[in-house]
Amino acid sequence: MRALFREALLPVAAIAAALALFGVFVSFAGASPVEVWRILFQGAFGDWFSWQNTLQRAAPLMLTALCVAIPARAGLTVIGGEGALVLGGLAAAALAQALPLAGWPGSVAVCLAGALAGGAWIMLAGWLRQWRGVNETISSLLLAYVAIGLFKHLVEGPLRDPSSLNKPSTHALAESLRIGGIAGSDVHWGLVLGLLACIAAALWLRWTPSGFSVRVVGGNLRAAQLVGLPATRLILLACACGGAAAGLAGAVEVAAVHTSANASLIAGYGYAGILVSFIARHHPLAVVPVAILFGGFAAAGSLLQRRLGLPDASVLVLQGIAFVLILASEALRGTDWKALLARLWRFGPSEPLTLLVAETKETQ
Repeated sequence: MRALFREALLPVAAIAAALALFGVFVSFAGASPVEVWRILFQGAFGDWFSWQNTLQRAAPLMLTALCVAIPARAGLTVIGGEGALVLGGLAAAALAQALPLAGWPGSVAVCLAGALAGGAWIMLAGWLRQWRGVNETISSLLLAYVAIGLFKHLVEGPLRDPSSLNKPSTHALAESLRIGGIAGSDVHWGLVLGLLACIAAALWLRWTPSGFSVRVVGGNLRAAQLVGLPATRLILLACACGGAAAGLAGAVEVAAVHTSANASLIAGYGYAGILVSFIARHHPLAVVPVAILFGGFAAAGSLLQRRLGLPDASVLVLQGIAFVLILASEALRGTDWKALLARLWRFGPSEPLTLLVAETKETQ
């Protein structure tokens, strides 16, 4: 329990600091920081309607966060979930347009098509890293832009529905293929898929030989190779699983929210998933509450606009501040605070920054 508290302390402190800095930011626009904080949490968790909006946005965030978290366990930093998401949605819409699917088997096929497209796309980044030495962070990000360009070309060209005049899109999915709400609510079954995916990823990484092998590769690649683990195959497996999660998010967004593939699918869920995964420290189960929190912040953006006249996208500033603080807080992880405070008390506060840097280097 104490170890869990220590793991969660820095991310929670970073989020609290981000909220404080966001309050300072909105104060320059003439808004009260306290009122902004109140509206943020009211719009996210204030009533059942707010909860529905929050959970609806949390579902794709869980899946796109897994696109970062699972490869991270293999030692990779993959940030191209947005590309896997849009291609997953495109594959789902294209399959429904090409084949006469119907009923729940058709819905399953649509979701599988999205997962396969996303998995193959992210696995390409892993392949480039293993066989061509291309940094996976750069390649996955650039591949995301390629995927978005490919998506726009197909949606506005070969796959376009002629009746979609002002907003190019593919043909709408048949009614029987759409994923409905849970118990008549606005929260679709994609939330359940996201929860199951997070639980399955955690169980796989913790309790299966292949999952353990992935973690060994991520912990020490050289040692994994020395004991005979197929590092390349495991890295590609981790990339495929992460990409499949993001591709599934795109398929669910098409089948449950947009009913067709169009520009609304490019909503930044893939990039927000990076933040969710880093705050959760790439742990699949920790992804769930963090995704709900940031899904709530996204849902409250429109309320900030209506109540205070702030731009709807102002919550993106909050996300950006949180991401910077999370990355900065990682430099402090492992610091022996008791020893540091004792040394500050002994030598005085004349060089606290030097002592902090020295303590951080010693722990690393």
